[in-house]
Amino acid sequence: QVQLVESGGALAQAGGSLRLSCVASGRTFSNYAMGWFRQTPGKEREFVASITWTGGSTYYTDSVKGRFTISRNNAKNTVYLQMNSLKPEDTAVYYCAAALPKSYLSGAYDYWGQGTQVTVSS
Repeated sequence: QVQLVESGGALAQAGGSLRLSCVASGRTFSNYAMGWFRQTPGKEREFVASITWTGGSTYYTDSVKGRFTISRNNAKNTVYLQMNSLKPEDTAVYYCAAALPKSYLSGAYDYWGQGTQVTVSS
């Protein structure tokens, strides 16, 4: 089992910045690819960004490219999502997730955090 705890969600103004953190425990963190997802009421959970085991590769959904940056510190068992130039449409509950290689390559994630609320005011 892997436990994931997100933090850093808050109320921010449009154009501002937030940094989300997700701390993992329970298994070897560097064995897992990590992802960030978000969800708003009435909508399906949406992929935001992912990062591979050593941080060598990152991926983003088009709407956040150039504004968000995913990174990880394997020594601290933590993955981050730096969010800049925030927009009201970024408002959502943000979840981090962990995927073993087999799952990641098929687009699936094995463990999920409880989520942290990000609200962006215009």
